[in-house]
Amino acid sequence: METYQQESRLYKALMHPVRLAILDLLREGEACVCHMEALLGFRQAYISQQLMVLREAGLLEMRREGLNIYYRVIRPEIFAVMDAMRKVTGVQPARPTKVNACTCPNCAAESEPRLIRL
Repeated sequence: METYQQESRLYKALMHPVRLAILDLLREGEACVCHMEALLGFRQAYISQQLMVLREAGLLEMRREGLNIYYRVIRPEIFAVMDAMRKVTGVQPARPTKVNACTCPNCAAESEPRLIRL
């Protein structure tokens, strides 16, 4: 039964639309919390809660660079799970969205807003 409990914990981590959006955002590589905040339109505290669930599930890793915290996926095979579910449901992620208000060093260096695939 323990095997099913471990599997169930991972599924529970995926059972939230914001967590799925975060994982889609991280398909492109690491991103800082302020970038996710600007892209997703939620407060930093709310995004941090969702990131904590994904970290506890063993899907993400974080690193700090000055005041910015960056997250990246450490179990990229999770994308195959998400893609398989999308084949079953016929649901595709949202279209690219402009990032306008991100103040991280990566975005601040760019003069034009970037397009991020969600």
